[in-house]
Amino acid sequence: MTQEKIDRINELARKKKTVGLTEEELQEQAVLRREYIESYKQSLVSQLENTYIVEPDGTKRKVTRKDENPLN
Repeated sequence: MTQEKIDRINELARKKKTVGLTEEELQEQAVLRREYIESYKQSLVSQLENTYIVEPDGTKRKVTRKDENPLN
C-alpha cells in the first residue's frame, strides 16, 4: 500500500467527519480500507512466517498456524 493511498484514506475520513461523503467517495473509501486491511494482514503473516520460538533448552521451533499445529 502506497503512502498516497494511506493519505487518501485519511483525507476521506476527515471529510466524512466534517461535510460527509458522496456515494462514489464512500465506495472509494471502502475499497481503500479493504486494500489496507489485506496489506496489513499479509505483512503480519509474512512476519510470523519468519518467527521462531526459543525453548528453555535452547532449541528453536518455527511458529505455526494453530490449524496446522498437530499438537492441538
